[in-house]
Amino acid sequence: MRFAGTVLPDGQRREVFVVNGRITTTPVPGAQTVAEDGYLLPGLVDAHCHIGIGPDGGVDLEEAQRQARIEREAGVLLVRDCGVPIDTAPLQRKLELPRIVRSGRHIVRPRRYIRGLGTELEDPAQLPEAVAEQAQSGDGWVKLVGDWIDRDAGDLAPLWPDEVLAEAIAVAHEHGARVTAHVFGEDALPGLIGAGIDCIEHGTGLTAPTIEEMAARGTALVPTLINIENFPDIADSASRYPVYAAHMRDLHARVDQTIGAAIEAGIPVYTGTDAGGGIEHGRIVDEIEALHRCGMSTHAAIGAGSWAARDWLGYLGIADYAAADLLVYDTDPREDLGALRKPRHIVLRGRLIR
Repeated sequence: MRFAGTVLPDGQRREVFVVNGRITTTPVPGAQTVAEDGYLLPGLVDAHCHIGIGPDGGVDLEEAQRQARIEREAGVLLVRDCGVPIDTAPLQRKLELPRIVRSGRHIVRPRRYIRGLGTELEDPAQLPEAVAEQAQSGDGWVKLVGDWIDRDAGDLAPLWPDEVLAEAIAVAHEHGARVTAHVFGEDALPGLIGAGIDCIEHGTGLTAPTIEEMAARGTALVPTLINIENFPDIADSASRYPVYAAHMRDLHARVDQTIGAAIEAGIPVYTGTDAGGGIEHGRIVDEIEALHRCGMSTHAAIGAGSWAARDWLGYLGIADYAAADLLVYDTDPREDLGALRKPRHIVLRGRLIR
């Protein structure tokens, strides 16, 4: 197949050929022209997605497959699964579905996360061993729950001692895996960042010192802004814990300023919707638009959900020898992010899906 048009991120008009599932810029005689104009973009990325979770917890593989197809139709061709209670490895063998980078199950403490989703550890000292197990069974990522409501304290609180985190993250790195953590509040962040964690999910409790430390270390952030929109409802349902409820409302009220400060500081920020459970699949463009609202340029916001995120996860964009996962749009998404909702063509693993 042959595609011609303006290729992002560099914005140059080029010809792109797809041969045996790979991209080449070397002309291929006799290639069928699919697009002669338009805008070519590396497949979108949802870097915090739960293919395999529904409103009531884990789902079967048939439903997980349906969720993956919804993501694909939205232009998401690469997913970093951020923790599911089922084994989605069989979906990785289905060529018509987005590529999935699995993180295994959330690692949690008893009664300190959503019931049934995570691997619960009675003793925090078990964390390094649990991390090693997840690192060996996943695709290079391990997901911790860094904080959650402590019902005795009545507010968000860390789950893990700092010294245990440092050991566990070092173990993951020894196994060639990176570690990320769910964090809503402020208190868990210094220990996680100081322990060398690779990424923070949500990050609504970031402050000037923790933003500065993340920027200095190059720690990534996936803020899941469209999920943060649920904080007022969470607070409304937590009337038994007024301090926690007020805290969640405060985190929500200042989230644009918090994430804007992280962007301005130079923290690497990527798109993630937290789809699965309370967030519908297929909303990646909403998240890209939310990052733009927080201060990213349209070009940077698209990159956070496309070429930059792919590079972060170890996948090439539109380049020689790269897997042919690309999108074609009629209009320039840098001028109107809403254009991302209407791909003219979707190419996944070198196959024309649409």
